[in-house]
Amino acid sequence: MAKRCRVVCDTDAGIRECELTLPDQADIQAALQAARVLLGEAILDWDRAATGIYGRAHQRSHVPVDGDRIELYRPLPVDPRQARRERVRTATSKRKRR
Repeated sequence: MAKRCRVVCDTDAGIRECELTLPDQADIQAALQAARVLLGEAILDWDRAATGIYGRAHQRSHVPVDGDRIELYRPLPVDPRQARRERVRTATSKRKRR
């Protein structure tokens, strides 16, 4: 039997994705190898990018089920917590000046 999975990654040029038909026992690593052929080498660091399914982190040895969306994550350019602290600090200083 076979299963269908999508591989999705965010790049500087936008979201790239492909749909794959894989053997039932195929893990995330096998899906990434197949997607790499279709999506190309220049997308991101295929060998070290964090992976997950529907927003939950999973190791590359995890076996996805039929219909899963496998995601490759790139590092965030800014830590969201730090960005929020900066926004609060800026807003607070603006209120104090009034």
